[in-house]
Amino acid sequence: MTIKDLKVGEEAIIMETGGKGRLREHFLSMGLIPGALVAFVGRAPMGDPIELKVQGYNLTLREAEASKITVCPISREQPVEVNKFDFGYSLSYHGYDSHPGLGEGHPYHKEAVTLPKDTKISLALVGQQNTGKTTLFNRLTGSNQHVGNFPGVTVDRKEGVVLNNPNVKITDLPGIYSLSTFTEEEIVSRDFILNEKPNAIINIVDVTNLERNLYLTVQLMELEVPMVLALNMMDELTGNGGSININELERIMGIPVVAISASKGDGVRELVEHTLHIAQYDERPTRQDFCSPQDHGGAVHRCLHSIMHLIEDHAVNEQIPLRYSADRLVEGDTSIAKNLKLSKNEQEAIEHIILQMEEERGLDRFAAMAEMRYTFIHNVCSKTLTKSSDSKEAKRTRKIDKVLIGKFTALPLFILVIAGIFYLTFDSLGAWLQDLLEGGIAYAGTAVDRLFVTWNVIEPVRSLVVDAIFGGVGTVVSFVPVIIVMFLFLSILEDSGYMARIAFISDKLLRKIGLSGRSIVPMLIGFGCTVPGVMACRTLPSSRDRKMTILLTTFMSCSAKIPIYGLFTNAFFPGKGGLILAGLYLLSILVGVIVALVTKLFRKNYVAAPFVMELPNYRMPGLKNVSHL
Repeated sequence: MTIKDLKVGEEAIIMETGGKGRLREHFLSMGLIPGALVAFVGRAPMGDPIELKVQGYNLTLREAEASKITVCPISREQPVEVNKFDFGYSLSYHGYDSHPGLGEGHPYHKEAVTLPKDTKISLALVGQQNTGKTTLFNRLTGSNQHVGNFPGVTVDRKEGVVLNNPNVKITDLPGIYSLSTFTEEEIVSRDFILNEKPNAIINIVDVTNLERNLYLTVQLMELEVPMVLALNMMDELTGNGGSININELERIMGIPVVAISASKGDGVRELVEHTLHIAQYDERPTRQDFCSPQDHGGAVHRCLHSIMHLIEDHAVNEQIPLRYSADRLVEGDTSIAKNLKLSKNEQEAIEHIILQMEEERGLDRFAAMAEMRYTFIHNVCSKTLTKSSDSKEAKRTRKIDKVLIGKFTALPLFILVIAGIFYLTFDSLGAWLQDLLEGGIAYAGTAVDRLFVTWNVIEPVRSLVVDAIFGGVGTVVSFVPVIIVMFLFLSILEDSGYMARIAFISDKLLRKIGLSGRSIVPMLIGFGCTVPGVMACRTLPSSRDRKMTILLTTFMSCSAKIPIYGLFTNAFFPGKGGLILAGLYLLSILVGVIVALVTKLFRKNYVAAPFVMELPNYRMPGLKNVSHL
């Protein structure tokens, strides 16, 4: 059977990961690999998409994608052994030490070069989504970049200077799950590391979900760039009775490991010190090898090391990391073959090696590589990490989700939340602040007018200042409180984790007009301001969805339209501002829907982009985060 056929609460073992192309690679990198345990959590109120638990985190898929993944259900009455990742991998095996196989005798390593003391240092902040990257970036630089609890908040790279270190520049890269370049943000992150060559990488991970986060870590280590592993959210781990052996984790991984809490600032100074040290002395990871000679006869191990032996001279000449090159060749990255300038005979030899591995291993190349990494990761976690089976945050999230994404309560509560935001923005809090500011501007204008009369200022100048500046510009400025209140509530929705649920429950509805549930977020942001709403469209994996969402976002009644709405409302419908404004907002949405449906008629063969998204735990919105507008 497939994942789609499971019942709520049922668990199963993944037998085969179907699909094709980048989507399948994305499934594998997210942990949907053969042998993994998956639990069916529930369905969206409209029946689709569905919510799963895999590799310790919650993931959403549409039924169409879930039907491509074959599983074997587990009977609760007769539990079976589900840990399929322990293949006798000896973690004492380290780096490129000599062991049976081909191609590991003299691997290519760049010579370490110590940087002069006053050299300008470039750091890259890399991590998966929802790990606290932007929060850490703000701590390190003192800036106030936008922070949220929704996948894809950072849609482009941001740069800043590390506090008290004027020669150290750090770049906050978009959150990515792997280096397989499924989305544009993954391309931005990978190209920065490979092409702009930072002196060191800070890889931030969510320590409460270490198994999934280390998937990106092991890929980054293959790039042979000095790297520090920052274990974020340590307060949550220890608060739930968990612990981690940092010394053992450092020994196994071969990189410095620092425990931090980005939101509280704990461990950040130590993280900076370690990062500057490895950047200064060019201390690269001592391990770039994660395959095991013992895994199912060592098929993947022999394949990778044979390819490394074959391409070693090319990697040296082109200055491309050897292990990374071998991995990407196995995973079908044609750009690497081109960059390495491999001959046709060499490419054919590599293909034969990979086909032999697939035959021996019984898995295709993508699944074999993903399983190899997760095998290493699960063994690392089993030896270093201790955590409770169910955290307080997860329990709290399940209780809240029973209401907020319940079958009969999700849509009414969503409408109630949005209506409440509109009410507080236009008729209550925002209106009160607007009247307060408007009164202050009017009082200041009157005072200036009296002062000009006393000074005998000529009428044209007096009219310019009083009527044009205080009267005209002041009227527009008086709408700033309304804009601030709108952004404030949208930030609260995002920072709490509810924005991801809105995308989850609205996916089936938006699919009827040819969009993904993720499109709801840019459109909601568009109510505050169209510009960041359009920018947020960068997080959408489909080019067609990005263009359509950008088009529809312009129909949303953003804050720039509020002064115009207010002017006509006060002129023609005095005393009914809230009702008329709500009607105008609904009308703009209706027009956008009509445009989307008309556009869809001309794209009858269009297939909706996959909906693959993590559902983060609910968190209390941070005052600093939501107050930054």
